[in-house]
Amino acid sequence: MAKDDTAKHTPSREDILAFITRETEAGGPRKIGVREIARAFGAAGDDRIAIKRLLAEMADEGLLEKRGKRVNRKGTLPPVALVDIIARDRDGEMVAAPVEWDEDELGPAPRIRIHAPRRARPGEPLPGVGDRALVRAEPDRDAGPDEPPYVGRVVKLLSRQRQRVLGVLHIEANGAGRIEPIDKKQAGREFAVAAADIGAGKHGDLVSIDLVGKTRFGAPRARVRETLGSVTGEKAVSLIALRAHDIPDVFRAEATTEAERAQPASLHGREDWRDLPLVTIDPPDAKDHDDAVHAAPDNAPDNDGGFVLTVAIADVAHYVTPRSALDRDALERGNSVYFPDRVVPMLPERISNDLCSLRPNEDRPALAVRMRVTSKGRKIDHSFHRVMMRSHAKLAYAQAQDAIEGRTDETTKPLLAPVLQTLYAAHEALRHARNLRAPLDLDLPERKILLKKDGSFDRVIIPPRLEAHRLIEEFMILANVAAAETLEQHRQQLIYRAHDEPSREKVTALSEFLATIGVKLAKGQALRPAHFNVILGRVKGLEHENIVNEIILRTQAQAEYTHENYGHFGLNLRRYAHFTSPIRRYADLIVHRALIRALKLGEGALPEMPVGELAEIAARISAAERRAMAAERETVDRLIAHHLADQIGARFQARISGVTRSGLFVRLAETGADGFVPAATLGREYYAYDEAAHALTSRSGVSYRLADIIEVKLIEAAPIAGALRFEVVSGGERRAPPPRASAKPKDRRPSARAKKNR
Repeated sequence: MAKDDTAKHTPSREDILAFITRETEAGGPRKIGVREIARAFGAAGDDRIAIKRLLAEMADEGLLEKRGKRVNRKGTLPPVALVDIIARDRDGEMVAAPVEWDEDELGPAPRIRIHAPRRARPGEPLPGVGDRALVRAEPDRDAGPDEPPYVGRVVKLLSRQRQRVLGVLHIEANGAGRIEPIDKKQAGREFAVAAADIGAGKHGDLVSIDLVGKTRFGAPRARVRETLGSVTGEKAVSLIALRAHDIPDVFRAEATTEAERAQPASLHGREDWRDLPLVTIDPPDAKDHDDAVHAAPDNAPDNDGGFVLTVAIADVAHYVTPRSALDRDALERGNSVYFPDRVVPMLPERISNDLCSLRPNEDRPALAVRMRVTSKGRKIDHSFHRVMMRSHAKLAYAQAQDAIEGRTDETTKPLLAPVLQTLYAAHEALRHARNLRAPLDLDLPERKILLKKDGSFDRVIIPPRLEAHRLIEEFMILANVAAAETLEQHRQQLIYRAHDEPSREKVTALSEFLATIGVKLAKGQALRPAHFNVILGRVKGLEHENIVNEIILRTQAQAEYTHENYGHFGLNLRRYAHFTSPIRRYADLIVHRALIRALKLGEGALPEMPVGELAEIAARISAAERRAMAAERETVDRLIAHHLADQIGARFQARISGVTRSGLFVRLAETGADGFVPAATLGREYYAYDEAAHALTSRSGVSYRLADIIEVKLIEAAPIAGALRFEVVSGGERRAPPPRASAKPKDRRPSARAKKNR
């Protein structure tokens, strides 16, 4: 980086913007923050403090986008972006747009002109319109005013034809067909297919279609392009999500062969920890067990009342070596995906459920961390070991909790005094440290769908949150922190699990809402999770508790995997990496390999790779995680819609989960099903949208606000799309309008945020 030629001084706003622009266009450092700016302008001491304060002000004013310690000009793309290829320009070059872009905060999404080779490299298909890809992008200094401001190259094609239309084929008596789209936004719409255009499709098949044309009257016409399998019945409903999101569910032959040929690890090169009474504590239906725990009093004289904690994690790196067929498939999947009726694992069952699963009384290779903590839960030191272990018991969360509360069984009775009581005593120490750390403490119960034997919907339960859950959670968090610290100490590159602080825009919106209920959020200070916890504590047990929890959740940024460390805001940790689940998360496998390399623990180490490659991997697995979350959520929606399809006219208690100009999103209390109430059905009055209060309010003062409890009636169900439409039967409150600085009426046109919320 070249230093600024001007005299050394504290830079102005214009100087900083010019510097960031110049460095970005010149292909300068991937990270620009206080240190880089201070170095460029020769600033030190008080000048550095002034630069830090100025950057915060510029972020508040919307001139810069702040991400951890890194700043960018507002609305700029990261060096590696996940994009959809949306069109070709007049010269035949492809044009892409970023997948994740908040138009509310950043304005219209920028376009990227894609340079594509004339011939594909072996095994690397040429991208086309509709595909999703990872792109390395940079500003195009030669771009004209109407041309894409970025130019990029595809570094990895992730999926083909993202813009294809998927639907379920229904064949009529005359041989013609109709297509019911799976997209919730197209619920109620259909496409007509002539008998000659059905091809090999059968009634109930999931198909992809090409649109042929529109008719003046009747449904648009389509042609079946590809048949993707039968989705007849609820049991196959997860297949829709797999195909819609291009989630691979069949391993390549080479990967399967590698898995089947794998042999159990030997003790050679490992420490023998088989006598240590490690135990696994998991959900009762878990099929793979990748973490085991142990605690013992620390007998060291400098740690009176402290503990030695051990977390042993399945040594997946022993079996899945870098750039092998198993590794390529695991990276493509990114993580395991969990549906109510099936699991799509990241690794073949031979690896995940057999060789790497920490089954009781069986020798298993592991990567273990031993941590010393004080009686108050503060970690003194830690060390990593490559070991051979033997789990002494497989316990369920409720089983462990019952034992501690005096209800032992034949498995837990002999473990109570030597193992479980010490684990819980250590957990008490960790809980003390957690309270001092004050991570974000949202009350968000998790629902779980139970199925009948035939795979159809049975009921929704909310599993109790036990102290055993918190015990394992705190042990895993501490192990993850230890992994990140060790790799940083050895200057070993890694992938972090990072969670940025909320954006200024979202915090401002939260502050505006809190003002409507008489709660203040102090501005102009460094934001910490504790500030949100204070607010949550103030409204606990009051009428605003649910809405405040919901809005604070929406204020948070989304966690991601990244090769740059900007901390974990929600956990209130300076450094954090995923280490504890390499069977089901590729990020954890990268961290295991990095530890093996840094500590010289044998084979399976992370190979030398440029930072750019690690950034690409982080972007890919972050995208895979979000893909899995969307697929899991949509599958639950479809299962419940199937269940409710024959209950048209039934009434349900619901909570308002979202408010837009066009209507209310609601969530049923009994099942957690999501649905929509169009604003036009609320009554004869006109309802104005109050964005700050998250409410629709009529002229007479009747208001429907986020988190309100209402009664609704089911009007329409579209099981294939997972869409439900309701009408309000009762609910809504008369509320005095909050004070406003201006009585100027709001624009009734849908905002970008309202469109996004649909």
